[in-house]
Amino acid sequence: MAAQHRKQEPLIIGWREVVSLPEWNVSGLLAKSDTGAAGSALDARKIEELPDGRIRFEVVLDRNAKPTTRTVETDVVGRTKVKSSNGTVQQRFKVRTTLRIGSVEKEVDFTLVNRKRMLCRVLLGRSALGHDFLVDSQSVFLFGPKRKRKRKKAGIED
Repeated sequence: MAAQHRKQEPLIIGWREVVSLPEWNVSGLLAKSDTGAAGSALDARKIEELPDGRIRFEVVLDRNAKPTTRTVETDVVGRTKVKSSNGTVQQRFKVRTTLRIGSVEKEVDFTLVNRKRMLCRVLLGRSALGHDFLVDSQSVFLFGPKRKRKRKKAGIED
């Protein structure tokens, strides 16, 4: 009789979560789950193509008066054309790394893009969510506390 393997149940996550990219020693990134997007995107700047199919860029950890970044050098998985929500088409580099949410780790492809005007540094699309995660659209931060930020105008923390 063949052994039966029970598939692990998907992890229920909020529509916003704090995620990590452990291979790059990056943690505490604010991510938005977007089931309407096919792919995933990572906030990056100073993108520099290197010889032998490699790339160097800065992962933006937090966008404040002085953005906090971490420099990463990795292989380019590919290039892709992405149509953004405003209809513009961009050519982007694609990279691959391990994503961690809660106790789940999985390999995910990210396109590199400037998300300066976006609240979240990471956008998780359907390919990243896959069979491993289910999104509870009424919940946020089920796997990590939201970092405190001070609101400039009101002078309060949210």
